[in-house]
Parts: sequence; structure tokens; C-alpha cells
Amino acid sequence: MSGTLHPNAARVADTLIARGHHGLITTQPESVHTAEQAAAALGVDVGAIVKSLVFLLDDEPVLLLVSGAHRVNPERTSKRLGGVLVAAPPDVVTEVTGQPVGGVAPLGHPTNLTTYVDTALAAFPQLWASGGHPRTLFRTTFRELMRITAAVDVDVD
Repeated sequence: MSGTLHPNAARVADTLIARGHHGLITTQPESVHTAEQAAAALGVDVGAIVKSLVFLLDDEPVLLLVSGAHRVNPERTSKRLGGVLVAAPPDVVTEVTGQPVGGVAPLGHPTNLTTYVDTALAAFPQLWASGGHPRTLFRTTFRELMRITAAVDVDVD
């Protein structure tokens, strides 16, 4: 493991610090691009892993920060958000976040995305989210995640 952060992770760290978070990004020896891999690497419940998923809401990209234990139900979540919600294609994810699929962080993107946070994440005292690269993670809390992403909470399942 190198002591140098991947450029995407460095941007996420800078954004975290600018928003009042400690900005500590950890680099894992192996990929943690799935919630299950991240939970296993950290020894935490998969529900405490924050999945950063890009969707299109009426053709506009939005970010859903979802518990690793949940899958987004597009039909029910569409009704809650008041539009039509579909998963964004991988090229759109990379374009709007500047980060690879499997390593998308909740922030540090070229533009601010409207963000929604899965209410189920509130059940965990500590959360772990991607740091902008498939081998990086950072620790946060539900309240802090809501604050640093200026998100709205929503039930996604």
C-alpha cells in the first residue's frame, strides 16, 4: 500500500475537510467495490456500508446513498421522489461523478448532485462510504453524512 492517495480520493478528502469532516480516507489492500467486500474488510455489518448509486430522476442525475443491506425499489422510490427513477448507465455515472463505478463517493464530484440518503442508515452509529476509488473508504455518521452532502432522507426499499 502506498502512502499516496489516488487523485479521486484526494479530491474527496479535500471536499470532506472543506465541509468540516476530518477527511481521513483509508486505503484497503484489496478492492472494496461492493458493500459485502467493504463490510468484510472492516468487520462491520453490511448495513453500515453506504452505497453511492447514481440514478436518473426524470432524466436528471441524482445520487442515492443507500444502506449496503438494501436494494433500491425504483417504483416505490419514484413515488416518494415524485418522478420516474431509473438506474443511470455506467458512462453517465462516471461522467457526473468523475469516479469509477464501484468507487463512487457521496461527494467530491465535478458538480453537486441532488442527494438522497436511505433512512435505514440512521440505525448505525458509524457508517463507511467509498472514498472515490474502489480501494478507499471513509468513516462518518448518518447525521454527518446528511450535513456534508446536503441530502434529503428517503425510504428506498
